Amino acid sequence: MKKIVALLATLGMAVAVNAAESGKPAPEFTAKDIHGNKVKLSDYKGKIVVLESYNSDCPFDANYYTTGAMQALQKEATGKGGVWLLVNSTSSRNPNHLSAKQAKKEIADRKIAATAWIDDSSGDLGHLYDMRTTPHMFVIDAKGILAYQGAIDNEATHDHDPRKAKNYVRQALGELAAGKAVSVTETKSYGCAVKY
Repeated sequence: MKKIVALLATLGMAVAVNAAESGKPAPEFTAKDIHGNKVKLSDYKGKIVVLESYNSDCPFDANYYTTGAMQALQKEATGKGGVWLLVNSTSSRNPNHLSAKQAKKEIADRKIAATAWIDDSSGDLGHLYDMRTTPHMFVIDAKGILAYQGAIDNEATHDHDPRKAKNYVRQALGELAAGKAVSVTETKSYGCAVKY
């Protein structure tokens, strides 16, 4: 099996092997942020980590950022010692791809409060976690277990008020902070397809 996976990877085919599974250890990864710094999941052991699949041209993402709801959630998570990793898996061949310079401007313009913006234009991290949409959310607990994955909330439209929706990420973060088990561990993500 490993030989087949290696062959497919060599041919440039994406393969979801050991994909992220709720209740199991979150797949380890090493990536680079837009400043060229190494970001390794295991470096955050002992902290709650949120992964957010992101594409600024997606109206579902735009709705969350225009209303300020995503930035507020990012601040909540990081303000309590958590880590928020924004993952942009848009291929560099896609016209929606943002260079590091463009991404830095977007962080300032949108007042993004993530810990780091990961440039995943290779798609490696996105495929590892089987990120399908923007947004597609993942919450990893302090022990490195994937506690939640799926939609950000229960309103699968791009024009609702996200501040009034049931936010699964906020719920998972709150339950983990209270020492409780996450009651909703998986939902179907919604949004725009990731532009691998």
